Amino acid sequence: VMNTRLPQFEDIRVRDAMIHAFNFEFINDAMTGGAQPRITSYFSNSPLAMQDGPATGRVLEFLQPFADDIPADAISGYELPISDGSERNRDNISAALDLMQQAGYTVQNGVMANANGDAFTFEMLLSSGSSENQSMVDMYVQSLSRLGITPTITVVDGAQYSERTDVYDFGMTYYRRGLSLSPGNEQYLYWGIDGADVTGGRNMMGVKSEAIDAMINLLLTSASQDDFLAATQGLDRLLTSGRYVI
Repeated sequence: VMNTRLPQFEDIRVRDAMIHAFNFEFINDAMTGGAQPRITSYFSNSPLAMQDGPATGRVLEFLQPFADDIPADAISGYELPISDGSERNRDNISAALDLMQQAGYTVQNGVMANANGDAFTFEMLLSSGSSENQSMVDMYVQSLSRLGITPTITVVDGAQYSERTDVYDFGMTYYRRGLSLSPGNEQYLYWGIDGADVTGGRNMMGVKSEAIDAMINLLLTSASQDDFLAATQGLDRLLTSGRYVI
C-alpha cells in the first residue's frame, strides 16, 4: 500500500507508475512457478467485484455525480497493467517513465528527481520474519532501479512495526485486507474520510474521497440487492482505479 499522506504519493500518476513498475508476471513465476492468480480488485473473484469495461446501469448512475472528481477510468474501465513476463518489463517501465514525467519527474544523472533536482525516494517498511515478502520486495526494488528510484527498505520487529503503522510512518508497507461478502460499517474504517488520520486506524493509504464515502453509504442503505451490488461494485471501481495498492 502507498501512503498518500506523503507528497511522494499524492499524485495518482506516480502511484500508477509504481504499479507499472511492479512486474507481477515475472515475480509470480519466480515465487510460485506462475501458480498464483493475481488479485485484480478489492472484491476480486466475487459477485461484488467491479465488472470489466465501462460502468453501466446503476453503477454508472451512482458514479456519474462524482465524474469530475474521480479517476476517469473508474467509469470508462480500468485493468492492471500486464507485463510480458520478462525481467526487463520494457513496455511497462517505459509507461512508468512517461507517467513520472507527467508528474514532474525526470531521470537526472541516473536518478529520478523533480525539477529542483530532489531525488524521488521513499521508505518501504516491513515487519521482520516474512522472507516471502522480502523476496518480492527485493525483485520490486530491482525494477524500480530501472526508473532511477532507490527506496529505503526498513525491517523492524512486530512491536515497532505496529507503532509506526499506527501513525502512518511509512511510504509503502505490506497490506492485507480480508473483505466480507456482506460488507458493512467496517468499510468506513477501511477507506472512509473520517478514519484517514485516526491513530491506529485501518485506512492505511489515507484515502479521502467523497465518492468512496457515498458508495459506502449507498451499500449500507440500499433497499434492493441490485443496488447493494451496484454500490459495492462502484466502491471497488473507485478503490482499484485510485491506484492505492500494488
